[in-house]
Amino acid sequence: MARYPAILLPPELQPPDWPSTQPGQKIHSALQRWAQVSPRPIVLFIDEIDSLCDQTLISVLRQLRDGYPRRPKGFPQAIGLIGLRDVRDYKVSTNDRLHTSSPFNIKVESLTLRNFTAEEVTELYQQHTQDTGQVFTPDAKRLVFDLTQGQPWLVNAIARQIVEVVAPDPTTTITVSLVETVKEILIRRQDTHLDSLAERLREPRVRAIIEPMLAGLELGNVPNDDIQFVIDLGLCILDEQGRLTIANPIYREVLPRVLTMTPMASMPQISPSWLTETGELDPDRLLQSFLAFWLQHGEPLLKSASYPEIAPHLVLMAFLHRVVNGHGSLEREYAIGRDRMDLCLCYGQITLGIELKVWRTKSADPVTKGLTQLESYLKRLGLNAGWLVIFDRRHNAPELADRLRTEIITTDSGTDVTVIRV
Repeated sequence: MARYPAILLPPELQPPDWPSTQPGQKIHSALQRWAQVSPRPIVLFIDEIDSLCDQTLISVLRQLRDGYPRRPKGFPQAIGLIGLRDVRDYKVSTNDRLHTSSPFNIKVESLTLRNFTAEEVTELYQQHTQDTGQVFTPDAKRLVFDLTQGQPWLVNAIARQIVEVVAPDPTTTITVSLVETVKEILIRRQDTHLDSLAERLREPRVRAIIEPMLAGLELGNVPNDDIQFVIDLGLCILDEQGRLTIANPIYREVLPRVLTMTPMASMPQISPSWLTETGELDPDRLLQSFLAFWLQHGEPLLKSASYPEIAPHLVLMAFLHRVVNGHGSLEREYAIGRDRMDLCLCYGQITLGIELKVWRTKSADPVTKGLTQLESYLKRLGLNAGWLVIFDRRHNAPELADRLRTEIITTDSGTDVTVIRV
C-alpha cells in the first residue's frame, strides 16, 4: 500500500510501512497506523473492489467495518468503494451474493455516474477544440452520442483514441468516418471497460436476461432485482416505453461478439470461396459456402456456444465474422419479444439483410411470420432481397442432412427471399 502514496504524497502524509500482523487484520492495521500518524483525516478510495469475491471480499469488508468506530484518529475518515455494482451485489459464492450491505452495514450512499447528455458531449469535445484547435464536426459529435448514449467511459475512449492515435495532428478535422473507424477499433480491442462488461455475461442472472434478449424472446419470470442489477451494471436501460434494452449501440455490438469468440476459436480453416476473382462478395457463393459449412461443422460447433438458447445464432455470426474478416461489417438488431434477430452484412458494394428465426417444439413453422418481418427489415435497409434462416430446434426435427435445404420465395410486394432451413 505504501508504494504509490510514497511517490504521490508529501513526506508528512505518506503511510508508514506495512505492519506485521496476523492474516485477516493487515489491511485494518495498516489503515489504523496511517490514520494515527497522519496530520490530516484520510479519505480513501479503493478501485475495482468488486474484483474480489468469496472470503477475500468478506475479510476486506470486515476489516473496514471494524475500523469504522475509530475514525478519524484511528482509521480513515471516509472510504469509497469503486466498482460496477452495489455492495449488496458483491459475489460471495458461485451462486450467491450478499443481498444486504452486511457485513459492511455502515454504507451511507451508493452513487452512480450518470451518462452524459448530447449537450455535455458537445461541451466536452469543445474543450478539446479550445485547447488544441482541433475541430469535431457536428455530425461526428452527434454520432459519438448515438453510439455511446453518453456512457462516460465510451465518450472519453473514442475521443482519446482519435486525438492521440488515429488523428493526433490538431489540423485534422474529426469526421464521422474517423468516429466509425475508432468505434470498430474499440469493439475489436475490448479495452478494460468493455472486457469487464463482457465478463459479467458469464454470471447466471445476467445470462438469464441477456440470452432471451439476443434471441428476441420474452424474459419470463426474472426477479426485479436481477433486472435492476443489469441496469446498475450499465448493460441495459429502460427505454421511454419502459422496455428493457441494451444500453447503447456499442454494447449491442460487443455482447454478441464476445459470445461468438469460442465458436470462432473452434471453427476450422475456411477457404473464402464466397469471393469473386476480383475480391467482391458473391451472395450465391456465400450461400453455398454456408450450407457446406453448416452440414459439416454446424451442429458440432453448437456445443461450443456459452448461451445454448441462441447457439445457432452465435455459430452463424461466427461464420459471418470469418466472411467479413476486417473487410466489411456485421450489424445486429434484437429486442425482447420479437422472436428474431436481424443481421446486416456489408462487404464492398454488397449489403445482405438476414433474419434468424427458430422453429421450436410445439410451435408452428415460423416461415410466414419470418417473411413478413424480413420484408419490413429489408424495406428499412432499402433492399429488395435477403435471407430468412430458420433453425429447426424441435425435438423431433429430421436429421440435418434431410432438413438442410433452400428455396426462393417472392413476396406479394416483389421481395425475393432465400429461405434457408438448417
